[in-house]
Amino acid sequence: MRLILYSKPGCHLCEGLQEKLEQIQNLSFELEVRDITTREDWFATYEYEVPVLYLSNRRDAEGAEGSEKLLPRPSPRASVQQLEQMLRKYLAN
Repeated sequence: MRLILYSKPGCHLCEGLQEKLEQIQNLSFELEVRDITTREDWFATYEYEVPVLYLSNRRDAEGAEGSEKLLPRPSPRASVQQLEQMLRKYLAN
């Protein structure tokens, strides 16, 4: 499983979410952080929305990109454990 975090430099909410995701130890996932300032399309889409978190299925056998599902934005006050619980709920689907 892969999580994609759309972020931008200087975004404290983004940094906080990234730190919490990196502290989760009971779930196996790859975290990809995408800086929206590096691509115009990402910036136009997420400029006022970051942090944005997607759950992505890994590439299929032919190498095609898997599907991506937008996850609800967790509260900045959510603990690492609460964030893990939320992710478990979406992994089960």
